[in-house]
Amino acid sequence: MSHADSPRIHAKEDELVPRILIRAVLALLLIVLSLVTIATLTDRPLESTPPQTEIIAERAIFLSGDASGAARVLDAHGTVLADFPSDKGGFVAGIERVIARERGKIGADPAAPVLLRLRDGNRLSLYDPETNWSAELMGFGADNLRTFARLLSKP
Repeated sequence: MSHADSPRIHAKEDELVPRILIRAVLALLLIVLSLVTIATLTDRPLESTPPQTEIIAERAIFLSGDASGAARVLDAHGTVLADFPSDKGGFVAGIERVIARERGKIGADPAAPVLLRLRDGNRLSLYDPETNWSAELMGFGADNLRTFARLLSKP
């Protein structure tokens, strides 16, 4: 079998990706970029936000945490609601870091409370009135949801 008769292992460089596929991907990128630009320029409202239902219960809480994962939660009177060691408080400490970062961006009071809210349909969320930041806690797993649900029900 001569070298000319052996099967080709490598295709020519211009045959690796068909030209029509490159054009289709480019067209898709331009369409997406156009849609995002139009939505931004026309101030189109967000459509994939959670529904704003009635607030059933609400509690102001103060979060503090450190990089080790330890966290502490206080109520409006300064009473300790929860004191998590580093192996148990990672989620609460993470939420506290997010809130601190958001407040730092706009120079808001880092010591202000956040609101833990229970809404109709058992939807538990955190809301920061200083920055308008909020998080639906059901998206972070059952254990993390239970952690904050216990804080809401503590006296």
